[in-house]
Amino acid sequence: MFVTSGGEGFVVMTGSPVEWVQDRPAQSVRTCIGCRQREPSADLLRIVAQHRNSDVAIVPDPRRRQPGRGAWLHPVSVCLRSAERRRAFGRALRVSGNLDISALEQYLENRHEHS
Repeated sequence: MFVTSGGEGFVVMTGSPVEWVQDRPAQSVRTCIGCRQREPSADLLRIVAQHRNSDVAIVPDPRRRQPGRGAWLHPVSVCLRSAERRRAFGRALRVSGNLDISALEQYLENRHEHS
């Protein structure tokens, strides 16, 4: 199968005209910094670092629009704790110093209450 620049796929069959086949759009795959599992980005929460005075706040970016380097995390507390234990936030976001994850913890708690 060949793919055009527009994302459509087509198959060239011997002895017959070209048939156009509509494939599903490609999804980006990202790795959760907590459990290291690869998933479609639609299943993961993007997080970014915001610098506040001498601290760095790790905040959720559910709309995926905030500027800066992002990292991806399953929106569950197990992956949050694993990423915290492994010190993955600083490495993934390339920041150092005191990392404040309270906004991320609050977001996950509120998300869990509403689901």
